[in-house]
Amino acid sequence: MIEPGRFIDQLSRLGVDFYTGVPDSLLKQLGSHIMATLPRERHVIAANEGAAVGLAIGHYMRTAKPALVYLQNSGFGNLVNPVLSLADPDVYGIPMLVVVGWRGQPGVKDEPQHVKQGKVQEALLDASGLPWAVLPKDPDAADKALAEALAVAVEQSSPYFLLVEKDTFADGEKVKAPAPDLASREDALVAAATAVGDGAAIVSTTGMLSRELFEYRQREGASGDGDFLTVGGMGHASSIALGVAMSEPEREVWCFDGDGALLMHLGSLAVIADHAPATYFHIVFNNGVHDSVGGQPTSVGVIDVAAAAKALGYRYAASTDDLGTLPEQVAAMRAAGGPALLELKVKPGSRKDIGRPTRTPAEAKAAFMGALAK
Repeated sequence: MIEPGRFIDQLSRLGVDFYTGVPDSLLKQLGSHIMATLPRERHVIAANEGAAVGLAIGHYMRTAKPALVYLQNSGFGNLVNPVLSLADPDVYGIPMLVVVGWRGQPGVKDEPQHVKQGKVQEALLDASGLPWAVLPKDPDAADKALAEALAVAVEQSSPYFLLVEKDTFADGEKVKAPAPDLASREDALVAAATAVGDGAAIVSTTGMLSRELFEYRQREGASGDGDFLTVGGMGHASSIALGVAMSEPEREVWCFDGDGALLMHLGSLAVIADHAPATYFHIVFNNGVHDSVGGQPTSVGVIDVAAAAKALGYRYAASTDDLGTLPEQVAAMRAAGGPALLELKVKPGSRKDIGRPTRTPAEAKAAFMGALAK
Protein backbone atom coordinates (compact mmCIF):
# COMPACT_ATOMS: atom_id res chain seq x y z
CA MET A 1 0.00 0.00 0.00
CA ILE A 2 1.02 3.59 -0.61
CA GLU A 3 1.53 6.06 2.22
CA PRO A 4 -0.34 9.27 1.26
CA GLY A 5 2.56 11.39 2.52
CA ARG A 6 4.97 9.58 0.23
CA PHE A 7 2.57 10.02 -2.70
CA ILE A 8 2.34 13.79 -2.11
CA ASP A 9 6.12 14.09 -1.63
CA GLN A 10 6.75 12.38 -4.97
CA LEU A 11 4.31 14.70 -6.71
CA SER A 12 6.02 17.70 -5.09
CA ARG A 13 9.37 16.53 -6.44
CA LEU A 14 7.75 16.31 -9.87
CA GLY A 15 6.48 19.89 -9.61
CA VAL A 16 2.81 19.28 -8.74
CA ASP A 17 1.69 21.69 -6.01
CA PHE A 18 -2.05 22.14 -6.55
CA TYR A 19 -4.81 19.62 -5.80
CA THR A 20 -8.53 19.75 -6.46
CA GLY A 21 -11.40 17.32 -6.72
CA VAL A 22 -14.45 15.72 -5.14
CA PRO A 23 -13.84 13.28 -2.24
CA ASP A 24 -14.10 9.55 -2.88
CA SER A 25 -14.35 6.55 -0.54
CA LEU A 26 -11.51 4.64 -2.25
CA LEU A 27 -9.35 7.76 -2.04
CA LYS A 28 -10.45 8.88 1.43
CA GLN A 29 -7.03 8.19 2.99
CA LEU A 30 -5.38 10.36 0.35
CA GLY A 31 -8.11 12.99 0.47
CA SER A 32 -8.02 13.24 4.26
CA HIS A 33 -4.22 13.54 4.19
CA ILE A 34 -4.37 16.31 1.59
CA MET A 35 -7.04 18.13 3.57
CA ALA A 36 -5.11 17.79 6.84
CA THR A 37 -1.67 18.76 5.56
CA LEU A 38 -1.98 21.19 2.65
CA PRO A 39 -2.90 24.89 2.96
CA ARG A 40 -6.07 26.21 1.35
CA GLU A 41 -4.17 27.91 -1.45
CA ARG A 42 -2.92 24.49 -2.59
CA HIS A 43 -6.16 22.50 -2.28
CA VAL A 44 -9.76 23.11 -3.35
CA ILE A 45 -12.66 20.72 -2.79
CA ALA A 46 -14.70 21.50 -5.88
CA ALA A 47 -18.48 21.59 -6.19
CA ASN A 48 -18.28 18.89 -8.86
CA GLU A 49 -15.71 17.02 -10.90
CA GLY A 50 -16.02 19.23 -13.99
CA ALA A 51 -15.36 22.30 -11.88
CA ALA A 52 -12.21 20.61 -10.57
CA VAL A 53 -10.97 20.24 -14.15
CA GLY A 54 -11.69 23.94 -14.66
CA LEU A 55 -9.60 24.79 -11.60
CA ALA A 56 -6.75 22.64 -12.91
CA ILE A 57 -6.92 24.40 -16.28
CA GLY A 58 -6.79 27.84 -14.67
CA HIS A 59 -3.91 26.82 -12.41
CA TYR A 60 -1.86 25.55 -15.33
CA MET A 61 -2.43 28.65 -17.45
CA ARG A 62 -1.13 30.90 -14.67
CA THR A 63 1.73 28.73 -13.37
CA ALA A 64 2.60 26.34 -16.25
CA LYS A 65 2.42 23.56 -13.65
CA PRO A 66 0.09 20.55 -13.98
CA ALA A 67 -2.40 20.07 -11.15
CA LEU A 68 -3.77 16.86 -9.68
CA VAL A 69 -7.52 16.24 -9.95
CA TYR A 70 -9.09 13.48 -7.83
CA LEU A 71 -12.55 11.91 -7.99
CA GLN A 72 -14.61 8.74 -7.78
CA ASN A 73 -15.36 7.18 -11.15
CA SER A 74 -19.07 7.75 -10.51
CA GLY A 75 -18.30 11.41 -11.21
CA PHE A 76 -16.43 10.67 -14.43
CA GLY A 77 -19.33 11.93 -16.52
CA ASN A 78 -19.15 15.35 -14.85
CA LEU A 79 -15.61 15.89 -16.12
CA VAL A 80 -15.90 14.45 -19.64
CA ASN A 81 -17.10 17.73 -21.14
CA PRO A 82 -14.34 20.03 -19.81
CA VAL A 83 -11.68 17.35 -20.34
CA LEU A 84 -12.59 16.72 -23.98
CA SER A 85 -13.80 20.20 -24.99
CA LEU A 86 -11.11 22.19 -23.16
CA ALA A 87 -8.15 20.22 -21.79
CA ASP A 88 -7.78 17.72 -24.65
CA PRO A 89 -4.64 18.05 -26.82
CA ASP A 90 -6.89 18.78 -29.82
CA VAL A 91 -8.24 21.89 -28.10
CA TYR A 92 -6.21 23.84 -25.48
CA GLY A 93 -3.89 21.02 -24.52
CA ILE A 94 -3.71 21.24 -20.72
CA PRO A 95 -1.58 18.69 -18.87
CA MET A 96 -2.90 17.39 -15.55
CA LEU A 97 -2.98 14.18 -13.54
CA VAL A 98 -6.46 12.80 -12.90
CA VAL A 99 -6.63 10.23 -10.09
CA VAL A 100 -9.84 8.17 -10.25
CA GLY A 101 -11.14 5.83 -7.56
CA TRP A 102 -12.25 2.67 -9.38
CA ARG A 103 -15.53 1.71 -7.72
CA GLY A 104 -17.19 -1.36 -9.22
CA GLN A 105 -13.96 -2.79 -10.59
CA PRO A 106 -14.73 -6.17 -12.19
CA GLY A 107 -14.04 -9.00 -9.76
CA VAL A 108 -14.23 -6.70 -6.71
CA LYS A 109 -17.49 -6.79 -4.71
CA ASP A 110 -19.23 -3.43 -4.64
CA GLU A 111 -22.66 -1.81 -4.41
CA PRO A 112 -25.10 -2.16 -7.35
CA GLN A 113 -24.87 1.49 -8.40
CA HIS A 114 -21.13 1.12 -9.04
CA VAL A 115 -21.12 -2.14 -10.99
CA LYS A 116 -21.88 -0.77 -14.48
CA GLN A 117 -19.59 2.25 -14.10
CA GLY A 118 -16.75 0.03 -12.95
CA LYS A 119 -17.30 -2.47 -15.73
CA VAL A 120 -17.06 0.12 -18.51
CA GLN A 121 -14.45 2.40 -16.93
CA GLU A 122 -11.52 1.13 -18.97
CA ALA A 123 -13.56 1.32 -22.18
CA LEU A 124 -14.57 4.90 -21.36
CA LEU A 125 -10.95 5.88 -20.92
CA ASP A 126 -9.99 4.12 -24.15
CA ALA A 127 -12.80 5.96 -25.95
CA SER A 128 -11.50 9.31 -24.70
CA GLY A 129 -8.23 8.71 -26.56
CA LEU A 130 -6.31 10.03 -23.57
CA PRO A 131 -3.43 8.22 -21.82
CA TRP A 132 -4.20 6.22 -18.69
CA ALA A 133 -2.87 3.46 -16.44
CA VAL A 134 -3.71 1.65 -13.22
CA LEU A 135 -1.74 3.05 -10.31
CA PRO A 136 0.44 0.26 -8.82
CA LYS A 137 -0.07 -0.53 -5.14
CA ASP A 138 3.66 -1.05 -4.60
CA PRO A 139 5.13 2.29 -3.41
CA ASP A 140 8.28 2.12 -5.54
CA ALA A 141 6.29 1.20 -8.63
CA ALA A 142 3.81 3.98 -7.83
CA ASP A 143 6.64 6.55 -7.66
CA LYS A 144 7.79 5.45 -11.10
CA ALA A 145 4.23 5.45 -12.48
CA LEU A 146 3.69 9.02 -11.28
CA ALA A 147 6.89 10.20 -12.94
CA GLU A 148 5.98 8.47 -16.21
CA ALA A 149 2.41 9.76 -16.15
CA LEU A 150 3.48 13.34 -15.56
CA ALA A 151 6.12 13.14 -18.27
CA VAL A 152 3.53 11.91 -20.78
CA ALA A 153 1.01 14.55 -19.68
CA VAL A 154 3.52 17.34 -20.21
CA GLU A 155 4.96 15.94 -23.44
CA GLN A 156 1.51 15.41 -25.00
CA SER A 157 -0.13 18.49 -23.39
CA SER A 158 -2.82 16.13 -22.14
CA PRO A 159 -4.69 14.96 -19.07
CA TYR A 160 -3.36 11.61 -17.86
CA PHE A 161 -5.69 9.30 -15.90
CA LEU A 162 -4.58 7.00 -13.09
CA LEU A 163 -7.15 4.41 -11.97
CA VAL A 164 -6.91 3.56 -8.28
CA GLU A 165 -8.02 0.15 -7.05
CA LYS A 166 -9.46 -0.64 -3.64
CA ASP A 167 -6.91 -0.78 -0.79
CA THR A 168 -4.24 1.14 -2.69
CA PHE A 169 -3.67 3.83 -0.05
CA ALA A 170 -2.72 3.33 3.59
CA ASP A 171 -3.96 5.66 6.32
CA GLY A 172 -2.39 9.10 6.53
CA GLU A 173 -3.19 12.26 8.43
CA LYS A 174 -6.91 12.60 9.13
CA VAL A 175 -9.23 15.56 8.96
CA LYS A 176 -10.08 16.74 12.45
CA ALA A 177 -13.69 17.73 11.96
CA PRO A 178 -15.41 20.02 14.48
CA ALA A 179 -18.04 18.48 16.73
CA PRO A 180 -20.85 21.06 16.95
CA ASP A 181 -23.57 20.66 19.54
CA LEU A 182 -26.20 19.61 17.04
CA ALA A 183 -28.50 16.65 16.49
CA SER A 184 -27.26 13.71 14.44
CA ARG A 185 -28.44 13.47 10.84
CA GLU A 186 -30.16 10.18 11.65
CA ASP A 187 -32.17 11.72 14.50
CA ALA A 188 -33.01 14.68 12.26
CA LEU A 189 -34.06 12.34 9.46
CA VAL A 190 -36.41 10.42 11.74
CA ALA A 191 -37.89 13.65 13.06
CA ALA A 192 -38.35 15.00 9.52
CA ALA A 193 -39.94 11.79 8.22
CA THR A 194 -42.29 11.78 11.23
CA ALA A 195 -43.25 15.40 10.64
CA VAL A 196 -43.92 14.77 6.95
CA GLY A 197 -46.04 11.76 7.81
CA ASP A 198 -47.54 9.07 5.62
CA GLY A 199 -48.69 9.41 2.04
CA ALA A 200 -45.94 11.65 0.69
CA ALA A 201 -43.35 10.55 -1.82
CA ILE A 202 -39.77 11.01 -0.56
CA VAL A 203 -36.72 11.15 -2.82
CA SER A 204 -33.56 10.86 -0.71
CA THR A 205 -30.03 11.74 -1.72
CA THR A 206 -27.09 9.40 -2.21
CA GLY A 207 -24.95 8.35 0.74
CA MET A 208 -25.64 7.66 4.39
CA LEU A 209 -28.94 9.55 4.46
CA SER A 210 -30.67 7.05 2.17
CA ARG A 211 -29.24 4.15 4.16
CA GLU A 212 -30.54 5.71 7.38
CA LEU A 213 -33.99 6.23 5.84
CA PHE A 214 -34.14 2.60 4.71
CA GLU A 215 -33.19 1.34 8.20
CA TYR A 216 -35.72 3.65 9.83
CA ARG A 217 -38.53 2.21 7.71
CA GLN A 218 -37.40 -1.31 8.58
CA ARG A 219 -37.36 -0.54 12.32
CA GLU A 220 -40.86 0.89 12.05
CA GLY A 221 -42.12 -2.12 10.12
CA ALA A 222 -43.04 0.15 7.22
CA SER A 223 -42.67 -0.89 3.59
CA GLY A 224 -40.78 2.22 2.51
CA ASP A 225 -42.38 1.83 -0.92
CA GLY A 226 -43.00 5.58 -1.10
CA ASP A 227 -39.27 6.33 -0.69
CA PHE A 228 -36.94 6.52 -3.69
CA LEU A 229 -33.36 6.06 -2.48
CA THR A 230 -31.04 7.79 -4.95
CA VAL A 231 -28.12 5.46 -4.26
CA GLY A 232 -26.02 6.90 -7.11
CA GLY A 233 -26.02 10.09 -9.18
CA MET A 234 -24.93 12.49 -6.47
CA GLY A 235 -26.65 15.86 -6.72
CA HIS A 236 -29.57 14.67 -8.83
CA ALA A 237 -32.13 13.76 -6.16
CA SER A 238 -33.67 17.25 -6.34
CA SER A 239 -34.20 16.91 -10.11
CA ILE A 240 -35.65 13.41 -9.75
CA ALA A 241 -38.08 14.82 -7.20
CA LEU A 242 -38.96 17.62 -9.62
CA GLY A 243 -39.70 15.08 -12.34
CA VAL A 244 -42.06 13.26 -9.99
CA ALA A 245 -43.72 16.44 -8.71
CA MET A 246 -44.44 17.81 -12.19
CA SER A 247 -46.70 14.82 -12.80
CA GLU A 248 -48.06 14.69 -9.25
CA PRO A 249 -50.56 17.53 -8.74
CA GLU A 250 -51.89 16.35 -5.37
CA ARG A 251 -49.43 14.07 -3.56
CA GLU A 252 -46.59 15.89 -1.78
CA VAL A 253 -43.09 15.16 -3.07
CA TRP A 254 -40.26 15.70 -0.60
CA CYS A 255 -36.58 15.76 -1.48
CA PHE A 256 -34.32 14.82 1.44
CA ASP A 257 -30.99 16.28 0.31
CA GLY A 258 -27.44 16.79 1.55
CA ASP A 259 -25.25 19.89 1.49
CA GLY A 260 -22.58 18.38 -0.77
CA ALA A 261 -25.22 17.13 -3.19
CA LEU A 262 -26.95 20.51 -3.18
CA LEU A 263 -23.71 22.30 -4.05
CA MET A 264 -22.83 19.82 -6.80
CA HIS A 265 -25.76 20.92 -8.97
CA LEU A 266 -26.99 24.11 -7.31
CA GLY A 267 -28.39 25.41 -10.59
CA SER A 268 -31.15 22.81 -10.34
CA LEU A 269 -32.79 24.98 -7.67
CA ALA A 270 -33.43 27.71 -10.24
CA VAL A 271 -35.06 25.16 -12.57
CA ILE A 272 -37.20 23.84 -9.70
CA ALA A 273 -38.25 27.40 -8.87
CA ASP A 274 -38.98 28.17 -12.51
CA HIS A 275 -41.40 25.27 -12.90
CA ALA A 276 -42.61 25.68 -9.32
CA PRO A 277 -44.73 22.60 -8.53
CA ALA A 278 -46.89 23.44 -5.53
CA THR A 279 -46.33 19.88 -4.27
CA TYR A 280 -42.51 20.19 -4.12
CA PHE A 281 -40.78 20.37 -0.72
CA HIS A 282 -37.04 20.28 -0.11
CA ILE A 283 -35.17 19.54 3.14
CA VAL A 284 -31.38 19.93 3.11
CA PHE A 285 -29.61 18.03 5.91
CA ASN A 286 -26.53 20.20 6.30
CA ASN A 287 -23.61 18.71 8.24
CA GLY A 288 -20.99 20.74 6.37
CA VAL A 289 -18.95 17.75 5.17
CA HIS A 290 -18.72 14.96 2.62
CA ASP A 291 -19.57 12.47 5.35
CA SER A 292 -19.38 9.12 3.52
CA VAL A 293 -15.91 9.62 2.05
CA GLY A 294 -13.69 10.95 4.82
CA GLY A 295 -15.43 13.96 6.37
CA GLN A 296 -13.80 16.59 4.16
CA PRO A 297 -15.64 19.92 4.42
CA THR A 298 -17.95 21.32 1.76
CA SER A 299 -18.05 25.04 0.97
CA VAL A 300 -21.60 25.33 2.26
CA GLY A 301 -20.35 27.24 5.30
CA VAL A 302 -20.02 30.43 3.26
CA ILE A 303 -23.62 30.21 2.05
CA ASP A 304 -26.89 31.27 3.64
CA VAL A 305 -28.75 28.29 2.19
CA ALA A 306 -32.24 29.63 2.88
CA ALA A 307 -31.40 33.04 1.38
CA ALA A 308 -29.86 31.34 -1.66
CA ALA A 309 -33.03 29.29 -2.21
CA LYS A 310 -35.16 32.42 -2.02
CA ALA A 311 -32.83 34.27 -4.38
CA LEU A 312 -33.12 31.36 -6.82
CA GLY A 313 -36.89 31.64 -6.77
CA TYR A 314 -38.24 29.30 -4.05
CA ARG A 315 -41.52 30.51 -2.58
CA TYR A 316 -40.38 29.81 0.97
CA ALA A 317 -37.12 28.94 2.71
CA ALA A 318 -36.02 28.72 6.33
CA SER A 319 -33.25 27.25 8.47
CA THR A 320 -33.18 25.54 11.85
CA ASP A 321 -31.11 23.28 14.06
CA ASP A 322 -33.95 22.60 16.52
CA LEU A 323 -35.66 19.28 15.89
CA GLY A 324 -38.44 20.27 18.25
CA THR A 325 -39.65 22.89 15.80
CA LEU A 326 -39.92 20.49 12.83
CA PRO A 327 -43.71 20.04 12.99
CA GLU A 328 -44.13 23.82 12.86
CA GLN A 329 -41.48 24.14 10.12
CA VAL A 330 -43.17 21.51 7.96
CA ALA A 331 -46.55 23.19 8.54
CA ALA A 332 -45.08 26.54 7.43
CA MET A 333 -43.70 24.95 4.26
CA ARG A 334 -47.09 23.44 3.45
CA ALA A 335 -48.86 26.73 4.11
CA ALA A 336 -46.51 28.55 1.73
CA GLY A 337 -46.76 25.91 -0.99
CA GLY A 338 -43.93 24.54 -3.03
CA PRO A 339 -41.27 24.87 -3.95
CA ALA A 340 -40.28 25.39 -0.33
CA LEU A 341 -36.98 24.58 1.37
CA LEU A 342 -35.83 23.93 4.91
CA GLU A 343 -32.16 23.80 5.84
CA LEU A 344 -31.73 21.44 8.80
CA LYS A 345 -28.33 21.86 10.45
CA VAL A 346 -26.92 18.61 11.89
CA LYS A 347 -23.58 17.32 13.11
CA PRO A 348 -21.23 15.18 11.00
CA GLY A 349 -20.93 11.44 11.47
CA SER A 350 -23.09 8.35 11.42
CA ARG A 351 -23.46 5.02 13.19
CA LYS A 352 -20.67 2.59 12.40
CA ASP A 353 -23.14 -0.27 11.99
CA ILE A 354 -25.48 1.42 9.52
CA GLY A 355 -26.66 -1.10 6.98
CA ARG A 356 -27.41 -0.90 3.29
CA PRO A 357 -30.70 -1.27 1.40
CA THR A 358 -31.56 -4.93 0.87
CA ARG A 359 -33.71 -4.28 -2.20
CA THR A 360 -32.09 -4.24 -5.61
CA PRO A 361 -32.43 -0.94 -7.53
CA ALA A 362 -34.93 -2.61 -9.88
CA GLU A 363 -37.04 -3.80 -6.94
CA ALA A 364 -36.92 -0.36 -5.33
CA LYS A 365 -37.97 1.34 -8.57
CA ALA A 366 -40.92 -1.02 -9.02
CA ALA A 367 -42.06 -0.50 -5.40
CA PHE A 368 -41.84 3.29 -5.72
CA MET A 369 -43.73 3.38 -9.00
CA GLY A 370 -46.35 1.08 -7.52
CA ALA A 371 -46.79 3.35 -4.52
CA LEU A 372 -47.21 6.40 -6.75
CA ALA A 373 -49.81 4.65 -8.87
CA LYS A 374 -52.12 4.05 -5.92
